[in-house]
Amino acid sequence: MQPSDELINELSDICGIVPEYWDIFGKKHSTSIETKKAVLSAMKLDINSADKTRNEINKLKGRPWNSFIEPVKVISVNEQPLSIPVYMPVREGDDSRLALSWSIKDEKGQIDDYSVSGNAVTISDCRWIDNVRYLKIDLNANGSRDIGYYSVNITGFCPGTAVSGKSKIIITPDSCYIPPQLGKPGTSRIWGLYLNLYSIRSSQNWGIGDFTDLKKITAWIAGLGGSFVGINPLHAIANRKPGGISPYSPISRLYRNFIYIDVEDIQEFKERNKAGAITGLADFARLLEELRSSDLIDYEKIASLKNGILLGLFDVFYEKLKHNGRCLERVEDFKKYVSEEGETLDSYATYMALCESFKDHGAESPSLITCFDSWQEWPAEYHDPSGKAVQEFKERSEKHILFYKYVQWLADRQLGEAAELAKLLDMPVGLYNDLAIGSIGGGSDAWNYQDVIAGGTDVGAPPDGFNLKGQNWGFPPIVPEGLKKTGYKFFIQAIRKNMKYGGALRIDHALGMFRLFWIPSGMPASHGAYLKYPSEDLLRIIALESVRNKTIVIAEDLGTIGENVRETLLRFRMLSYRLLYFERNYPDPSFTRPGKYPDMALCSVTTHDLPTIYGYWSGRDIEVKKRLGMFPDESSLHSHISERERDKALLFEALKSAGAILEGQADATSAMTPELCLAIYEYLAKTSCKLATVSLDDAIGTMDQQNMPGITDSYPSWMQKTPVTLEQIMSDKWFKTLSERLKANNQR
Repeated sequence: MQPSDELINELSDICGIVPEYWDIFGKKHSTSIETKKAVLSAMKLDINSADKTRNEINKLKGRPWNSFIEPVKVISVNEQPLSIPVYMPVREGDDSRLALSWSIKDEKGQIDDYSVSGNAVTISDCRWIDNVRYLKIDLNANGSRDIGYYSVNITGFCPGTAVSGKSKIIITPDSCYIPPQLGKPGTSRIWGLYLNLYSIRSSQNWGIGDFTDLKKITAWIAGLGGSFVGINPLHAIANRKPGGISPYSPISRLYRNFIYIDVEDIQEFKERNKAGAITGLADFARLLEELRSSDLIDYEKIASLKNGILLGLFDVFYEKLKHNGRCLERVEDFKKYVSEEGETLDSYATYMALCESFKDHGAESPSLITCFDSWQEWPAEYHDPSGKAVQEFKERSEKHILFYKYVQWLADRQLGEAAELAKLLDMPVGLYNDLAIGSIGGGSDAWNYQDVIAGGTDVGAPPDGFNLKGQNWGFPPIVPEGLKKTGYKFFIQAIRKNMKYGGALRIDHALGMFRLFWIPSGMPASHGAYLKYPSEDLLRIIALESVRNKTIVIAEDLGTIGENVRETLLRFRMLSYRLLYFERNYPDPSFTRPGKYPDMALCSVTTHDLPTIYGYWSGRDIEVKKRLGMFPDESSLHSHISERERDKALLFEALKSAGAILEGQADATSAMTPELCLAIYEYLAKTSCKLATVSLDDAIGTMDQQNMPGITDSYPSWMQKTPVTLEQIMSDKWFKTLSERLKANNQR
């Protein structure tokens, strides 16, 4: 017998499926029973019959009473002394015969032991479940502990009963890190450049921006008085079309795309390339020229070229590693990196090695281009990372796996050099990194964390003004209950690893920490549903890592915003993400004046998913969307054209009112010019926002946006290079003028 709608609704409510929401157009959407069933199944709940559905309801309703101790507890550093609740089955009359012992271990291995028994046991509640009497017992640990991660082991005794359990305690600060110079209202604002590193065209790179380009840009912006350089996510991706080139659809958010490595800056390359032994080869030179001169990035060719070279370099390094004699310092640094990364790196490298092995049926030559669309296509015995087949593979593929660790070490060290350069140049922030909201279902993260990541559904967004059909982002969501059961391990790693080397971290789609839009497989985005997340726990963990790493957090809070989201983010001192295009005096479409922008925010004109200022002003994005068939009808197209002309006039008027543009300089019907672009950024500089970001694409006059959401094969998303070289960009006097204008506005 199939479960009734009432049972499905009850289970959905317990699991946090939002029954209805209002979209950006003010339209109410009710979540259908079909969508609820699909989401519950994706959460690995058994709803195949009414009895099984009731069983799931009863299990969830019985928590935490039926679990002895919760797997994780996240608290404020100001909520001490620490109190740990446990739940024990105790017969009536046996309360005074209880005895409990527990230990709390900190990250340095120091252990504090406690015990309590008899009348000293603190009983705070009682409940009967299925005719069993449970007591809630509060275990109190005296003293105050620092912020950090603690492990707890507890054993409880009662006549006829002995129970034990483990838990993680996470003690956090109440807010994220803010540098002293930005901590007080009215303090100086800072600015920086945002760019897509892959898009950089330079005389030295191999057809895609790399870490040496990043170092040059960092030094250049520091020299102009900029405080940070913002970059796209550097996560590991498949590096092949159509779906494997987006930095926001990685195979792993824990490791980096090797394609950004400057191969020529590796010691082993310098050793092997004496007298042009590599770069002097005619075939190599021709391919390199082809990759550099192309207007679009050929990820697969670049990845193949770098992969082949890196394999040879690894052979050189492997000899050093085996003999442990030559270049001892370098070998020791590699060993240290591998040791610190531990199981996480080992699992990632194993995934990569398995991908390659199944592609070439056991070929010995590794490849950094992910070869299978998903690990689900592997033989079934390899689906379990801890299974016998995988362990045997690791034993016979030690060198193969070590290659991928070597590559990640190279990427880590080159990125670290860019971050260190920013520090040496006294940049207040330095690198401003970006964290994607998820990773693809066939990737390393999904393979290694199957108990956390859902299947049979994707993350996306409901319809909005820029995407009328909604968006499906093509990767699975994280299951909230899975996060808790694992002590938030994966989430902690993702935050920590992406804060490394960064003075700021942008969290893409930060609304997903409150509620995330799940789209069941086979359904359009408009049929998706929101699912609630343990936001307080997640925000506290971010605050902890932020303080430890001294990293500013920018929460990308665009889209359909739920109640009190921005207020909560502000409470944790996470900067809001404010875009000129969207800052209006709603319902009036006029643009928000600089004085009305919030203090705790980063402001910018646009993002990778939206038109550049040149494209916006010319209507290029509307033309492209028309060509791609993205407007449902002619009426919608004409409405967008009309609104754009209105908005240009409103923006021009706002610029004049703020004194950011001179009378008679231009008007809203004229073309975008470098001076008008400068005036727009001067307008942002007049706001009270802590950070102001200048888009490189805006600054150099790029017409087309980097990504067209919802389009996979008829638009060159993530492939467009800068129209001019980095060397030409760095010599452009526009940036010096920009720096002077921003500095002048900051001193007013």
